[in-house]
Amino acid sequence: MDSRKRGRQTVALARPPAAAGFASVVGKKEGEGPLAAAFDQIAGDDLFGEDSWEKAESAMQRTALSAALEKAGQAASSLDCLLAGDLLDQCIATSFAVRGLDTPFLGLYGACSTMAEALGLGAMLLDGGFGRLTAAVTSSHFCGAERQYRMPLEYGGQRSPTAQWTVTGAGAVVLAAEGDGPKVTHVTIGKIVDKGIKDAANMGAAMAPAARATIEAHLADTGRKPSYYDLIVTGDLGTLGHEILLDLLRRDGMDLKNVADCGRMIYDPEAQDVHCGGSGCGCSAAVLAGPLLRGMAQGKWKDILFCGTGALLSPTSTMQGESIPAICHAVALSTRGA
Repeated sequence: MDSRKRGRQTVALARPPAAAGFASVVGKKEGEGPLAAAFDQIAGDDLFGEDSWEKAESAMQRTALSAALEKAGQAASSLDCLLAGDLLDQCIATSFAVRGLDTPFLGLYGACSTMAEALGLGAMLLDGGFGRLTAAVTSSHFCGAERQYRMPLEYGGQRSPTAQWTVTGAGAVVLAAEGDGPKVTHVTIGKIVDKGIKDAANMGAAMAPAARATIEAHLADTGRKPSYYDLIVTGDLGTLGHEILLDLLRRDGMDLKNVADCGRMIYDPEAQDVHCGGSGCGCSAAVLAGPLLRGMAQGKWKDILFCGTGALLSPTSTMQGESIPAICHAVALSTRGA
C-alpha cells in the first residue's frame, strides 16, 4: 500500500488539492490596519446589519463562504463537505451560519487553530478520494468573545499588557481536487502541549511551545530545512508569543528570519491599541484567505507553512485554576507546479 504518512505526525498528499477560491471579511478595526487592501470586505458596522454580535459572526461566515464559492465558480450545493468552526459555545456562529445550505457539514473546534485544522482535514478528504470539493471556514468576533471569555464590554474591564485583541473577521477557502491555485501539499497534525501557563490573558506564552513542537515535527518528518519556505506563519501568537517562539527555536539551533505571525500582521501596534496583537479563529483565517493566498496567487511567495495555534481553554477551566493546553496544526501550501 502506498503510504502518505511521513514520520509521526505528517501526511504528504499524493494529489494535492488547490485553493480554487478564497475570501476574507473583517470588521472596522481590522479594516484600519496594515492589511486592509487585501481583505475582500470591510464592514462599517461590526453588527453586519444584525441585532446581536453572535448573529453578526454568522453573517461574516456566510459572506466569506459565498464570496469564496463565487471566485471558485461553484455553488454551496456542490460542496462534498463544509468544515467550519468558531470560538463561541457549541460553535453556534457556525451552525447557525450554515443552516439552510443543505451541505454536508463537519463542525470543528480548535480555538485559533481551527482554520488550519479545517483546511488540513478538507485537503485530506479530497486526497483520499472522498469528494471533489470542500470548504474551510472560521470566524471570531471581538464583542462576542469578550462577553464569553472575559466580561461584557460595558463593564470596562482593564486589559493586561499581555492580552490580545480578538479579531472581528472570517475567512473561507474552497478546495478543489483538481484545478489551479496554491495547493495543499502536506498536513502536520499537532499534539497537545501544556507548559503550565494559567494566565488566560497570556495565551501567546501558552501557545508558543506548541508552535515550536509542530514546526520542528514538520521539518523532521519532511526532511525540509526552514529555508525551504518563503514564509512560516503562525496564528495567533501575538507579539509576546512570537518572541517566545523565536527564542525557543534559537535554543534548538534555528535562528529563523522567515517566521511571521498573523496576530502581529493584522494590526498596527503603534496606531491601534491592541496590546500584544490579534487573536481568535477569524485572525489567521482572514490573513490566510486575504494577504497570504493572494500573495501566493500573485507570485509573491511560492511556499508557505501555515501553522494555526490554539489555546484550548474555557471560562470554566480558567475559573477552576487549570493550566492552558495548546495545539498547533501546520499546512504546507505551494504554487510549485501549479
